[in-house]
Amino acid sequence: MAFKHGVTIIEQPTSVLAPSQAATGIPFVVGTAPVHLASDAVPVNTPVLAFTYAEAVKALGYADNWKDYTLSEMVYSHFVLYQKSPLILVNVLDPDKHKTTVAPASVAVSNRVAIIAVDGVLLPSLVVKSQDGATTYIKDTDYVAAFDDAGHVVVTTLASGAIAANATQLSMGYNKLNPSAVNAADIIGGVTAAGAYTGFELVNQVYPRFGVLPDLLVSPGWSHQPEIAAVMKAKAGNINGNFKAMALTDIDPEKKYTDAGAWKSNNNYTGTLQIATYPKLTLGGRRFHFSTQLAGLIAQTDADNGGIPYVSPSNKSLQADGTALADGTGQYLGIDQASYLNSQGIMTALNLGTSGWKSWGNTTGAFPANTDPKDSFIPVRRMFNWIGNSLMLTYMQKVDDPMNKRLIAAVTDSINIWLNGLTATGALLGGRVEFNQSENPDTSLMAGKITFHLFLTPPGPAQEIAFVLEYDTSYLSALFA
Repeated sequence: MAFKHGVTIIEQPTSVLAPSQAATGIPFVVGTAPVHLASDAVPVNTPVLAFTYAEAVKALGYADNWKDYTLSEMVYSHFVLYQKSPLILVNVLDPDKHKTTVAPASVAVSNRVAIIAVDGVLLPSLVVKSQDGATTYIKDTDYVAAFDDAGHVVVTTLASGAIAANATQLSMGYNKLNPSAVNAADIIGGVTAAGAYTGFELVNQVYPRFGVLPDLLVSPGWSHQPEIAAVMKAKAGNINGNFKAMALTDIDPEKKYTDAGAWKSNNNYTGTLQIATYPKLTLGGRRFHFSTQLAGLIAQTDADNGGIPYVSPSNKSLQADGTALADGTGQYLGIDQASYLNSQGIMTALNLGTSGWKSWGNTTGAFPANTDPKDSFIPVRRMFNWIGNSLMLTYMQKVDDPMNKRLIAAVTDSINIWLNGLTATGALLGGRVEFNQSENPDTSLMAGKITFHLFLTPPGPAQEIAFVLEYDTSYLSALFA
């Protein structure tokens, strides 16, 4: 020890840790995007973290053709209707793989302008020739090409180029996107032989890439396929080997409401980390998958409550003017019919008159087979997810510290202070953490493993409010007052 003469200051780390609370209402969405319209397109199967509509459109493009481009539905709903962010998007539509070749054909030219009224044209593949095919023209020398607002290619011949001013026909061939070639395997994804992650497997890269933890998994237009929903459900319980999320999945919107419950059960939409929704929502002539709007609604509800997911997304206002089946047939469910769907563990929508269209349903897919509040109530399940995720984010810094009383006190004190704060705000009815000898046998302690036991009670939703009405004869005396 070096010789010192005087006063020495030694700083000790703060024994109580401030919690690193996990963010909530952050969707991870896998689908198809009109990348041919993107001004700065990202490669296929690359997660895009977008905080604004403009950022999403720049990276992935936008088109109103939501059937082919499912990510556009999510971008519109989340940023335009619900105005929430961020959004993590993965496009699996590969221009190099999911494409078709269109043979050269004549296109009419008028006043030096020709329009290819086809969706999905890949501009780099466009070849413009003379009508007889003998001469191949050069882009930016003989003509320019760009997309109009409808997503069609506008070819304008240049006066300085080789195309005659009075040309009335040109031959044009190109490749175009083929969204119908995308299948369930593309959405599910995996790890290639080269080690590249694709589809839903990319959820494991989000936190390492961006430091953002998604807690909602969404795939509009795809999640009504049982094999995809099964993977979403599995991924929701094992993100980076530690974190949990909720899979927002759609019941097949072709089914009648009386068949929805059996379909849910038969196709195993019964996960504790899964919300099953039905049917589609409509607004101004557009049709949305319920899961799309539910992601925005959950994000909005969480934001309205301090970013803590203790409030149910049920009985909250949707951006909708109706509900419909896949073919557009309107659905007008009464509260008794909506309650039937709820009894099957399905969230639906209900028109409450002057209050407008509301989400309706508090339970996860696990209900009615599983009635444990921790697993069956959406806000309780999400609180358990959120608290678990937050604990891992906070106490990862304590891993490998000396296993002594100071460590145990630091963990228990800081968690109890945090839980007390959540209780004071109403996010919990109560909570505590204990370090019990019975749960920490010598063999575990010798192996460097310690266990803390948290007790917590998030408030459940007031799902049924009853009023008792009774005729009281004592008030008849008022007639003689």
